[in-house]
Amino acid sequence: MRIDVSLLPALAAAFMLVFARIGTMVMLLPGLGEVNIPARAKLSIALMLTLVILPLHRAAYNVDTGSIVPLLVLMVHEIVIGIVLGATARVTLSALQVAGSIIAQQLGLGFVTSVDPTQGQQGVLIGNFLTILGITLLFATDTHHLVIAALNDSYAIFAPGEIMSSGDVAQLATNAFAAAFKIGTQLAAPFLVFGLVFNVGLGVLARLMPQMQVYFVGVPLSIMIGFLIFAVVLATMMGTYLDYFIGVMHQMMPRT
Repeated sequence: MRIDVSLLPALAAAFMLVFARIGTMVMLLPGLGEVNIPARAKLSIALMLTLVILPLHRAAYNVDTGSIVPLLVLMVHEIVIGIVLGATARVTLSALQVAGSIIAQQLGLGFVTSVDPTQGQQGVLIGNFLTILGITLLFATDTHHLVIAALNDSYAIFAPGEIMSSGDVAQLATNAFAAAFKIGTQLAAPFLVFGLVFNVGLGVLARLMPQMQVYFVGVPLSIMIGFLIFAVVLATMMGTYLDYFIGVMHQMMPRT
């Protein structure tokens, strides 16, 4: 029995190129690319996704195994694509941090910080809570399946070997950051209204009763009312965020 192994070098090269795109994207994706997830777990997920996606797009890679330079250029290109797609998905989490920062400032809790387990750095407590809740909901609602679909359909947006337009990448990054800030502000809109009305009321009260210590009355009252509003609107806030995240994922899936 004779086994033809002539295709193995080209197959191995295609596997490494697919892994370069998927592995880079997995390292940045929300829920999968967090700093507290072991590197071996990320690597295992990337390898499994590569084994699944490779047969679907093996023909898209025209690999010349006779020269190393074109192969290295193509690998750098795939890594850049993975960074662009992964960073676009990662920016969606910043919407929750923006909302948390605005809410904390309106409630007088802007000075309360803790370590953000998703980033490994200090963050506003409410923002950290919203971020963890958002990641939890992504998995609880099976929205992370859209991430896998976006990995597959990214080949329809960025075909292997095609040079990316720097203008398109810049526009994608600008839209992603603008949308994240917009959604974050919209999520915190009830608290902006509450902060405005409450502080105007405190100002009027201070003018009517100058002898009253308005600050010592207003701060605990602001926190208490703010948390009540937070409990009422939390479900709506996270539903809006999920719709936003799903919309971002569908932008990476042109056929859906």
